[in-house]
Amino acid sequence: MLEPQASGLLELVAAAKAPSFRTVGHAAARRMHAAMVRRLAGPPKPVAVERDFAIPGPGGPIPVRCYASSPDGNLPVLVYFHGGGNVVGDLEMVDEVCRRIASDAGCVVLSVDYRLAPEHPYPAALEDAYGAVCWVAANAAEIGGDPQRIAVAGDSAGGTLSALVARYARDHGGPALAFQALIYAAGDINFSYPSMQTYSEGYLLTADTIGWFRSQYFPVEPSATDVYAWPLRGESLEGLPPALVITAGFDPLQDSGIAYGERLVRAGVPVRFVHYAGMVHGFFTYPTYFERAREAVGEVASSLRSAFADCAVPGRLGVI
Repeated sequence: MLEPQASGLLELVAAAKAPSFRTVGHAAARRMHAAMVRRLAGPPKPVAVERDFAIPGPGGPIPVRCYASSPDGNLPVLVYFHGGGNVVGDLEMVDEVCRRIASDAGCVVLSVDYRLAPEHPYPAALEDAYGAVCWVAANAAEIGGDPQRIAVAGDSAGGTLSALVARYARDHGGPALAFQALIYAAGDINFSYPSMQTYSEGYLLTADTIGWFRSQYFPVEPSATDVYAWPLRGESLEGLPPALVITAGFDPLQDSGIAYGERLVRAGVPVRFVHYAGMVHGFFTYPTYFERAREAVGEVASSLRSAFADCAVPGRLGVI
């Protein structure tokens, strides 16, 4: 059963009678999405350090926002990727989430404004995401971070990017990652999944929007042998960092995210599954609105604290 706060959000969305993203196109979709974020945002949680700057990337400068729980330095670092189907979303979308994680996990959070489709189709987002992780590993001291304690996290498309960056780092000699937090990430897009059919309409993220996002990001379908297009592709998931897999009950991506987590388990990767049965896709982004989002942020922060602590134990680091 939908929780009352989720039902209330769906009622707000239905009352707005907004056109679909597919109908209005990517520019208007970004404005519509940003307006929703502003409407549901609350007062920002204070952090000790906050600053915007840009880092060099494969396609030009990448805007980032850095949050830190303390100005003292040598803190563990989380690199965070926002959601939005690789088409919408920005640093403001996850501002409150990143503030809370930085404060609750006692870490630095670097939020990455990677390039979006359709202007920058696949693999631009992945290139920027991996480039940001590499920059942190080489320049952690500039943001008060410890290069030996780096994790990745993201929601929706950002969660998918986190999973792909973890694999890319494993396959290309690093950087070493301690943890990956995958919040309603897509292991792949398969419209035959039961959750994709059951929750295809009426629960915020629709199957039609998912298909449109995919067509924007992949104007040309990637080769079936391209293991960096989707996390579920490829035969080997061994040696990836421990993971937290968060899913929502009324979410078309639920089955896809669980399927990826289960494959990680079969590959010997430690995985913690946390399922929010009464929530819809996107709830994590709004911790001032959803009580369950505040709980989920707490799960991420707690998992990060444990993973970063494990970095000090020989042989416990997730991947190289």
